[in-house]
Amino acid sequence: MSIPSSVTELPPVEDAEAVADEAAETAETAGVAPAPAPPVIELRNVGVCYQRKKGLFTRRSAGLWALEDVSLELHRGETLGIVGRNGAGKSTLLRLLAGITRPDRGTVINHGYRATLLSLQAGFVPHLTGRENVILSAMLLGLSRREILARMDDIVRFAELEESIDEPIGTYSTGMKARLGFSTAFHVDPQVFLLDEVLGVGDAGFVKKSTSAMNDRIRSDKTVVLVSHNGAVVRSLCDRLVWIEHGRVQAEGETREVLARYETHVKRQSR
Repeated sequence: MSIPSSVTELPPVEDAEAVADEAAETAETAGVAPAPAPPVIELRNVGVCYQRKKGLFTRRSAGLWALEDVSLELHRGETLGIVGRNGAGKSTLLRLLAGITRPDRGTVINHGYRATLLSLQAGFVPHLTGRENVILSAMLLGLSRREILARMDDIVRFAELEESIDEPIGTYSTGMKARLGFSTAFHVDPQVFLLDEVLGVGDAGFVKKSTSAMNDRIRSDKTVVLVSHNGAVVRSLCDRLVWIEHGRVQAEGETREVLARYETHVKRQSR
């Protein structure tokens, strides 16, 4: 018997942060403890199955469960880290949170917040210029052309590509593409940042610069979900950590504790 799935998207809250702040201030004025804020996004017993060919000479397919029975809550203002080895289901989880992928089992509830998946070089086309790729990539991330053009100078300046922004991106080095990808994603500025290996890329100077910029956003009470293989970045930025293995949550809790368990597991598996 199949297990039903659903996605619930509550009406967008134009100023969700202001509403939550007003409720907290009202409770404080009344001298009572504020009620716990509802999660930004909830996953309840979620599973995602990808179909794949079972064999070379058969049309039958076998399902590959990228995620199985995953439940978690993302709360306003927190930075949630996701760790796991390649193929563990981390990117699939981000796509669920962004509303790009629908669950085959379980329920996803978005409480009216706009979540945007920020992935380096999303939509980059080699024969287009850096400027043209910024427009294309930012439109894929939800901005209008007018909004992109208004932020273009800041995007180019942050990426340090003033002299090459109008050259084909196929001529860029890996580091240049990484800088432009991060800068474009960073300046989209959604209510919920979903970062897929966006931090810890580029040269040492840009790593420091991009991490500092994201730290500023986090301190401004942004809600962030961060996927990274960089333990130092996870340790310094994340309030809470989830470890995923083979599509299942292995541990969830305080960052240093979960990260230590995950790193010990990886060392044992590599022996």
